[in-house]
Amino acid sequence: MTAEPAPFSGGDPARIPPMPERTPQALRLAIQEHAPHLLPDFEAHWRRAIADSFSLTPVPAFMRLWWTQYAIARTPALEARLRDLEARAAKSEDPEESARLLDEYSRLRHEAAAVEPGQ
Repeated sequence: MTAEPAPFSGGDPARIPPMPERTPQALRLAIQEHAPHLLPDFEAHWRRAIADSFSLTPVPAFMRLWWTQYAIARTPALEARLRDLEARAAKSEDPEESARLLDEYSRLRHEAAAVEPGQ
């Protein structure tokens, strides 16, 4: 029997900014304030995928992607952990080890995506 991996708890919760409301404007403001390195890509993606489409259809997918990106970026220890897992998986010559590392990477991204506003 294998144990379920523990959720990532890296970083000082007192220093991690809370997640914003689930609106594009609130998310953009949070990125601007707490993860400004993401802002150029966020805005370019918005212009490409949303602003010129005249459709709201792509908004949920856009929000899921950038919600996750911001949830990761606001937690530097998590961001570093994900980079490490990805690099180790890419360098590993053992397929089982690579799969294990990528499973953990995926699990951590799913946890980040599931964070609720205010958390």
